[in-house]
Amino acid sequence: MKLPLRSLVTINPLSVTLVTIVAVIALVIADVPMLDLIELQTYDLRFLSRGPRRPSSAVVLVTIDEKSLETEGRWPWPRSKLAAVVDRVSADGAKVIAFDIGFPEPDENSGLAVLDDVGRTIGALGVANPQLDAFLGATREHADNDRTLARSIAASPATVVLGYFFHMSRADLAYDIDQGEIDRRFELLASSKYPLVMYHRVDPDAVMLPHAYAAETNLPLLTAAAASSGYFSVRQDRDGVVRWMPLVIAGGEELFPPLSVVAAWQYLDRPRLAVIVGASGVEGIQMGDRTVPTDPMGRLLIDYLGPPKTFPHVSVSDVLGGRIPAGTFRDRLVLIGSIATGLYDARATPFSPVFPGAEIHATVIDNLLTGNFIAKPGWSRTYEIVAIVVLAALVGIALPHVSTALALLFVVALLALNITVAGELFVRYGLWLNIVGPLLAVVASYTALSAYHYVAEQRERRKIHGAFGRYVAPAVVAHILEDPTRLKLGGEEQVLTVLFSDLQGFTSYSERYTPHRMFQFLSEYYGRMTEQIFAHEGMLKEYIGDELMAIFGAPIAQKDHAVRACAAALDMRSHRKTMTEEWMATGRPPLVARTGINSGPMLVGNLGSEYRLTYGVLGDNVNLASRLEGLNKEYGTEIIIGEATAELARDAFVLRELDLVRVVGKKKPTRIYELRATANGPLAANEDAMLRAYAAALAAYRAQRWDDALGFFAEVLACHAADGPSLVMMRRCRTYREAPPRENWDGVFEATRK
Repeated sequence: MKLPLRSLVTINPLSVTLVTIVAVIALVIADVPMLDLIELQTYDLRFLSRGPRRPSSAVVLVTIDEKSLETEGRWPWPRSKLAAVVDRVSADGAKVIAFDIGFPEPDENSGLAVLDDVGRTIGALGVANPQLDAFLGATREHADNDRTLARSIAASPATVVLGYFFHMSRADLAYDIDQGEIDRRFELLASSKYPLVMYHRVDPDAVMLPHAYAAETNLPLLTAAAASSGYFSVRQDRDGVVRWMPLVIAGGEELFPPLSVVAAWQYLDRPRLAVIVGASGVEGIQMGDRTVPTDPMGRLLIDYLGPPKTFPHVSVSDVLGGRIPAGTFRDRLVLIGSIATGLYDARATPFSPVFPGAEIHATVIDNLLTGNFIAKPGWSRTYEIVAIVVLAALVGIALPHVSTALALLFVVALLALNITVAGELFVRYGLWLNIVGPLLAVVASYTALSAYHYVAEQRERRKIHGAFGRYVAPAVVAHILEDPTRLKLGGEEQVLTVLFSDLQGFTSYSERYTPHRMFQFLSEYYGRMTEQIFAHEGMLKEYIGDELMAIFGAPIAQKDHAVRACAAALDMRSHRKTMTEEWMATGRPPLVARTGINSGPMLVGNLGSEYRLTYGVLGDNVNLASRLEGLNKEYGTEIIIGEATAELARDAFVLRELDLVRVVGKKKPTRIYELRATANGPLAANEDAMLRAYAAALAAYRAQRWDDALGFFAEVLACHAADGPSLVMMRRCRTYREAPPRENWDGVFEATRK
């Protein structure tokens, strides 16, 4: 339990991903306006990507357009003209006629005022003529355009639906109105309320619905003549686009339907119509066997079919001029409204920034008749949150393990997947699922993790540079920084090569030189030697007094680590000789060093404790390298390498097998070799003869043929008079000749000092 808890409270990819998920979910739940606006834009884009669709044949618009105004005169027209439209459309067989025009005031074109003036004048003159009175009465009847329209509506074989609108607040009214007038207007609409409201386990008073302040009704004469009325009030989103149609608005104590619902209901022959209300608000509208989905506020998402004029348009002038083919309106729902510039309420929709209000109602009617709806299901928020968690988690899991290019491709694929799934659900099933939250989660997770990895990488680069900059060559540091994953911190077993080099007798000079001078000598010496280690991309592990330790094959893997170590040792020897000549010319002490090299498996990585860590190596093969360095003292040599190193580097160098030795602390003997020179470099005089003689001497020695061995070693000395290993082995031969070794002697020399 400790590791997961710790990973949550520290800054790492897991905690960064979790914080991002929580932050995005919080923004989504808080309904941040900016995110809502972006989501609305993506909703509109889904319509555009889906493209226009063909409406049903049930709805046709009779429009007051520019052509009509040019033919019939400027607006407003006498309502007798609209009565003629009703008569002609009805005569052609329309089933329902719906007006997206309000008639709240008397007709301004009526001749009633003139007739009233004539009547008053006749009365003032004292003229009493029954025939004149009858004529004036009949003329008055025909001059009342409102009555003419009412007669046409009442006489129409089609069902006529009028439109009105609500003032949603007192501020919407441009005039004062008392409560009595408000109540009278709602009573006038009583026959047009929802016939049935079904409450499921909820208190009606607890339901929050849009509530109208007052209604702007049509003239009572017209309202009474029509079959029913519906409001044509619409609501727009915060960006000014109409995406919803309110199907329920409360007025007084009743719930009222819009023009589109009433018109579709009449067209379907008035099936059972009910508002279904649950604990969360409106659950839908029931129209016969159709359930119309709404949000809790009773709003329907409008399934727009296309741009303006997606529905068939017929000009009023063509209707009045008799230029319409017979049967154009037969059994159809005719919506009368204005599309002339300046006369209609232009609205913005997903398909167009200028869309006639009448066609919005036509679209809703078509949705109701066809049953094609856009729905935002109740589980959409759950889906959104799950998508946020899953997509962000996928980013958090993938990013730490892939390259930058693959990470970007993966993120783009997740974004495309989210958009594609939401788009397909919208096109195929009419479901609106939010995509901005999940998209934000992907982008935010990618950005946060990229920033984290960048900071972590920079911190790691500084850490690596600080840890290795002084211990390995700049080229190696650059190589590590290109791909820090190659540097595996922590203990790990690898096959490496270790080099130890110790200055012989240097500490004795402390009696002749001051500590400051000794420090100068060592600093200069170590500088030159470290350059050779770096030249072969070795790692300087440490300086211990007058001894240095180097590692080859780590932290950057090197297949030829043994060759590099041997080459570095030879270059160190060469530069040490040059330094000795320079130093002795200035009175400084000579430089003699012993070097031991060994290869094999060893533990490498960050070693130490929670208080201090250091990069280094541990293991038996490391200890053996140190013992080999000490064996130089025994054999009078400068560079001794172990058997494993000899196997790895044999082809690149001239080696001399010295002996079979069991060093202090080890039971198993090891063959030791002297590193003489590079294989392709110049050899000293008589080098080949010396090596052959020593090999023959060593074979005789191991066969206990002491005199033969002494003879061969003498040949070696004839080539190199001061050859240390030959002198040592000759002393052993003489000793064993006088006092033979034990039976079953294996030729192993037992080293007694480190």
